Amino acid sequence: MSPTMSHSNAVSMPKRIALQGKYETLMMLSNGEQLVLAVVLPIIALFGLTFTDLLEGVAPRSIDAAVPGVLALCVISTAFTGQGIGTGFDRRYGVLRMFSTTPLGKVGLIFGKVIAVLTVLAIQVVLITVVALLLGWEPNLWGIVPAVLFLLLGAATFTALGLLIAGTVRPEATLAITNLAWVLLAGVGGVLFPLTMAPTWLQPTLDALPSAALGDALRAALIEGQFSIASVIFLVLWAAAGSFAAIKLFKWN
Repeated sequence: MSPTMSHSNAVSMPKRIALQGKYETLMMLSNGEQLVLAVVLPIIALFGLTFTDLLEGVAPRSIDAAVPGVLALCVISTAFTGQGIGTGFDRRYGVLRMFSTTPLGKVGLIFGKVIAVLTVLAIQVVLITVVALLLGWEPNLWGIVPAVLFLLLGAATFTALGLLIAGTVRPEATLAITNLAWVLLAGVGGVLFPLTMAPTWLQPTLDALPSAALGDALRAALIEGQFSIASVIFLVLWAAAGSFAAIKLFKWN
């Protein structure tokens, strides 16, 4: 292979990945069910938690307690539920198999999906932030950078878990599992509500979930301006374990 051809291939791969990322993003945003999960339900949760006393005692004001949990919910909606469902049905209809045999390859396909998750998540974060600020949200400025880090770690963790489920079970089962998990994690998984609000006997089990680590870390950052090293380690371990399992067990058709 000539140096010129090699250079051309090296340059074209990032472009292929970018185009695939654009395609994956548009597919996610054009899917009605995923759009509801990604945008509508988090906003409903934000208003519901802000104008009730469900989070009383978590922060001086309800809005300050609600926003971190809603941002964590956005991560799970997009990276886990949305990506899991989309990938599961792509696998069923042979789309994954087709893309994996093109010049894009399996690695390019995965990076394209990562781009889509991060793009949609960025849209969600901006939208929720704007709405929250209009409602009077006052985040701890020292916690903004840690919060961004936790959002990225959460996206990596739940994308890996979503791909693991989508690549190992039937699409219908993926749909049921990811939607049920979304409801359970939002309600009792430490996402919208701190673990301290759960029954004492259930807390040790919930404490082992990545959703609890993400929700509590975002609350600590955006309410108190604290950086949770334990949550970083915990999410990294979950992301590594999920990625390893997805790579080993993922079925392309």
